[in-house]
Amino acid sequence: MKFRLIEAEKAEHRISRLCEVLGVTRQGFYAWRRRGPSLRQLGDDELKQLIVTIYDGSHQTYGAVRINDELREEHDVHVGRKRVARLMRELAIQGVSRRGKKPRTTIADEKAPPPAPDLVERRFAANRPNALWLADITYVETLEGYLFLAVVMDMFSRKIVGWSMRDDLKAELVVDALAMAVTRRRPPAGLVHHSDRGSQYTSLVFGRTLRESGLLQSVGRRGHAGDNAARESCISTLKVEWIKRHRYQSRDQARLSIFRFIETFYNPRRRHSALGGISPDEYENRCQKRLKQQEPDTIETTRAA
Repeated sequence: MKFRLIEAEKAEHRISRLCEVLGVTRQGFYAWRRRGPSLRQLGDDELKQLIVTIYDGSHQTYGAVRINDELREEHDVHVGRKRVARLMRELAIQGVSRRGKKPRTTIADEKAPPPAPDLVERRFAANRPNALWLADITYVETLEGYLFLAVVMDMFSRKIVGWSMRDDLKAELVVDALAMAVTRRRPPAGLVHHSDRGSQYTSLVFGRTLRESGLLQSVGRRGHAGDNAARESCISTLKVEWIKRHRYQSRDQARLSIFRFIETFYNPRRRHSALGGISPDEYENRCQKRLKQQEPDTIETTRAA
């Protein structure tokens, strides 16, 4: 949760800066601090702890039905099986029948409207910032369960301009990443946002968010290796260079770790071979300087004409 990140990082960074980076307001953060967790959340948190205890005690083999039986018969806790199943999904734990399966982040929604056209057609190049954004989703393993990460990358500079992390794969995951990118970059109308055909990107709420921001949606062809490689280049860097080198105890630990990597290293410092060995921030700064140096020449040329 973004407010939890701000609370954890406020000793190292200004609250106003953290709110700006994460795309939230200071008023919202302070209201969250005053409000605290809801009574239902407190109940869910306590039930989650008991579920994890039972799950671990079964050598991580019990599913929702057996855990619910254990809650009722051994702990005198009477709750609905669907609630247990929901909390297990939030914890990213499951019974032995599905143990070892890795989560799929690209799942097509058969009920969704026809997908947007492929406006890119594997031409993954941009000659200016905020012309083409690529988006993708991955998962992060923690001892607490899976954490899902969505990123938006500007193809011009390879900069991660938006990102979001959640415990589930709901459409809000990609909506929040897009909202951060739009808030940070203020892109012009007509920018192309390219992704796969996952249900999150073809959802109605995501399509509406794109339209309200004046962005054009592009969806890649199913199963095309070239399309996948371009979209997954950023994700691959994050996983190989950072995520896979850590063993996260909890989702919050993973959130903080990934937040720091993106904001303090990947964008401002990591050297990219595709950018001539400089960082995304430096690449964009140099581009801006070149444009400013060209402006006087353009003005003089206009006057002479």
